[in-house]
Amino acid sequence: MVNETPLLRLEGVSKDFYGTPVLSDVTFSLNKGEILALVGENGAGKTTLMHILFGMPDISDTGGYGGRIFINGELVSFRSPFDAIDAGIGMVHQEFSLIPGFAAYENIMLNREPLRHNPVVEVFGERMALLKRDVMKKRSASAIERLGVKISSGTIVSEMPVAHKQFTEIAREIDRDNVRLLVLDEPTAVLTESEADILLASLKRLADEGISIIFISHRLHEITEIADRIVVLRDGQIIRDVVNENVTVRDIASWMVGREVASSSRTGAARTFEGEALRVEHLWVDMPGETVRDVSFTVKRGEIFGIGGLAGQGKLGIPNGIMGIHTAGGGVFLGGAAVPLNNPRQALDSGMAFVSEDRRGVGLLLDESLDWNIAFVAMQIKGLYLKSLLGGLIQIRDEKEMRRLAEAYIAKLQIKCTGCSQPARELSGGNQQKVCLAKAFALEPGLLFVSEPTRGIDVGAKKIVLDTLREYNRDRGTTIVMISSELEELRSVCDRIAIVDEGRIAGILPPDSPAADFGLLMSGGNG
Repeated sequence: MVNETPLLRLEGVSKDFYGTPVLSDVTFSLNKGEILALVGENGAGKTTLMHILFGMPDISDTGGYGGRIFINGELVSFRSPFDAIDAGIGMVHQEFSLIPGFAAYENIMLNREPLRHNPVVEVFGERMALLKRDVMKKRSASAIERLGVKISSGTIVSEMPVAHKQFTEIAREIDRDNVRLLVLDEPTAVLTESEADILLASLKRLADEGISIIFISHRLHEITEIADRIVVLRDGQIIRDVVNENVTVRDIASWMVGREVASSSRTGAARTFEGEALRVEHLWVDMPGETVRDVSFTVKRGEIFGIGGLAGQGKLGIPNGIMGIHTAGGGVFLGGAAVPLNNPRQALDSGMAFVSEDRRGVGLLLDESLDWNIAFVAMQIKGLYLKSLLGGLIQIRDEKEMRRLAEAYIAKLQIKCTGCSQPARELSGGNQQKVCLAKAFALEPGLLFVSEPTRGIDVGAKKIVLDTLREYNRDRGTTIVMISSELEELRSVCDRIAIVDEGRIAGILPPDSPAADFGLLMSGGNG
């Protein structure tokens, strides 16, 4: 393999956005059938580098890039993702790009549908051809089977849990006839540990078939398990390019952040609480892929209450139902007072706030500035960051206070950006997540729901986020309900953890309970 021409070689790749350097002199190679892990903190330049490779329009629209890219020794410069696809490159982005109303097989075969010709086609052209749906379903089922998962190719995407959407995205890429390089940007961020294990095993099989893989992940134990080589980016430059031999998670973490990474494990004695903050009685939520059937629990005032469970079992449906995002029924009481369901405004008015797992679809105004994103809900709900004119007849935005608020949270959460006027769309996924947290904190809620707060966030940023949640809980008395797919994350932060299985609470355990007890509840056993 050493003497072969690399499938991919990048030489001196550089990129800046509006004068701000993002990548500088990035050089590395990838051989056929090799799995290369690309790691780095949020904002290190990983996604930008992959956008360059895939010919994404945000690169050409901002002046292009420097350096050279070779595929099988031939110089290439992709003007669009279609050029990259024609060259055999498939990419699964961090945010889904599926059509919700289409079935899995329709998404997998999109723009490559086999056509059944008929006499009408001779007159009116291929627009009148019929789809060979039987062939589409067979090919899609075969691609899904290669991944080792059980998903019906006829399932509508909007009705899938997020894990199945991720597998459908990957199946679409590996179904292409000429695929030889697969780029996966945080593919396991929406998966549970067992689902991630299935994906990692399938990626190893694809590599054995000769497909090269660039694997981007913040789950560092996955890197050490799957990668043949590890490339570490820091501030747009390659810090390490090493063979994965005797490399530890701590090694990678220290290379990424340039410092020793402290553990986020929970310390100290168990806390005690008095009074009831939230009571949920027989809650049901009609959220596609995350249905809640009958959930009851109580959260104590000042507590950090965790909710975990496998994907598709209903844990994400609980906050979405309580906050009025999806249709819900049952009883919800905040401080003893009933909270009307199916009304997001009344949920916010009652003193609750929500950081959604869907940061792009629900959490952000992508084309607006960071100061506007952070302040606008507090402005709407509490009338903050407004100035009165003409004796209160007119109210306008207090730009100075909005800027002061944004700058404070940019510093506190270490949001990597060019300034508070930068559009949210231009931030990396992890930094967008921090903006969502800042927006919720600006409301100063009595009770805060945070759903998958560290999804897609690197090890250094994850500690910042978790420490900030602890601080708000400790110093401001904010009651927090934290929903996460990562059990160890819940155990490091929460006072109690509820496990959801088949739309119901299977049990509630203290964080220091044996891992086997949590596993039993997740698998449908009795705690």
